[in-house]
Amino acid sequence: MDIEIHPARPEEYPAVARLRWQWEVETGAAPVGDREDFAKEFAAWARAHTESHRCVVVCRNGTVIGMAWLAVVARVPTPGRFVRASGDLQSVYLVPEERSGGLGSRLIAAVLEEARALGLPKVTVQSTTRAIPVYCRNGFAASPKVLQAEL
Repeated sequence: MDIEIHPARPEEYPAVARLRWQWEVETGAAPVGDREDFAKEFAAWARAHTESHRCVVVCRNGTVIGMAWLAVVARVPTPGRFVRASGDLQSVYLVPEERSGGLGSRLIAAVLEEARALGLPKVTVQSTTRAIPVYCRNGFAASPKVLQAEL
């Protein structure tokens, strides 16, 4: 069983889109539109946003089975530090049959390594209750300084 974790290649974006569609179905949402049309539009979006949204995939024997996204968010400059950014871990997903075997942690680690390579000082994540222990095992911690307003 050959496992590879790497930055998504443009030709893998349609497979990543299908994972995003599958995730919606799995959570009980009823995706709107045609799945293949979504895959095409999603792939175009991913190609257009490579600077702000970096996708990492996990593949088994060449098939994309998981994804995670690092959103790079520009921050307001400060005196002495004009270029600032932070990261947000988004859309972490593994197909159900690949869960609980450590691949999610490896995927998260790959995204955090990408964030380090970019010089980002921090990465945040919004999580489901079920996934919180996975993120905690991978270096995330609750912060009393992060607040959220539901709109």
